[in-house]
Amino acid sequence: MSPLVVAVAALGAALPLQESEDYREARHAMVSRQIESALGGREPVRDTAVLRTMRSVPRHKFVRAGDVRRAYADRPLPIGHGQTISQPYIVAAMTALLEIGPGDVVLEIGTGSGYQAAVLAEIADSVYTVEIIQPLGESARHRLAELGYGHVRGAIGDGYFGWPDHPPFDGIVVTAAASHIPPPLVEQLKPGARMVIPVGGPFQVQSLMLVEKQADGSVIQWNMGAVRFVPLTRGE
Repeated sequence: MSPLVVAVAALGAALPLQESEDYREARHAMVSRQIESALGGREPVRDTAVLRTMRSVPRHKFVRAGDVRRAYADRPLPIGHGQTISQPYIVAAMTALLEIGPGDVVLEIGTGSGYQAAVLAEIADSVYTVEIIQPLGESARHRLAELGYGHVRGAIGDGYFGWPDHPPFDGIVVTAAASHIPPPLVEQLKPGARMVIPVGGPFQVQSLMLVEKQADGSVIQWNMGAVRFVPLTRGE
C-alpha cells in the first residue's frame, strides 16, 4: 500500500500573475546580496540556472499576507502549522547541490508553501512533492497551479517513504530535518543522482548532508555544514 494517503493531484497550468517592478527589484537584490555574495562567510552560489530561477520565482506569493514585506529578507518565515519557508540562500544552495537540469525528475519531501517546488520546477522537467500536513499541501497545490507550475505533482503523505510509485529520481531534496537518512529515499535515487537532506534532532546541531548514490547502490556522503530546520514530521 502506498504511504501517500490522499489522492495525487496534478497541478494545472495557469497564466502567471502580474507583479510590480518593486518585487522584481527585490528579487534581484536578494540574489546579489544574499546568494551570490559571501555574506557571513557563506559559500556563494554560482550555478547560473539556480541564480536565474531565484530571480524569477515570486517568493512573496509563497508567504503569509502579513509577511509579504519580508519575503525577500535573509531569513526563514513562518507559514503556519509550526512550519517555515527556508531563507533564500538555503533554498538556492540546496538546489545547486542537486546538480539537476532540463529533463530531470525531482522529488521534494516537505512541500510547505510550495516555494522550493517552484524553484525546482523552473530547472527540472518534472517535480513530485510530498507534504504530510494536509492544509499546507492543499494550499500549496492551489498556489502552484495559480502560478502556472503545471509540471508539479503533489500528494499528502509521510515523506519518509518518498514516492514509491514513481522512482527512480534524478534528485531528492528534503526540507525538514530527519534523525537519519531514510533508506526508502536512497532506494528511490537513480545511480549517480544526489539527495540533499538536513540530519539531526530539533535540539541538536543539524548537518546538511549531500548523498550521492553510486552505480553499485552504495552511497557517498558529505557534510556541507551546520543548518537549522524544523523536524521532519512522521505519520502515526
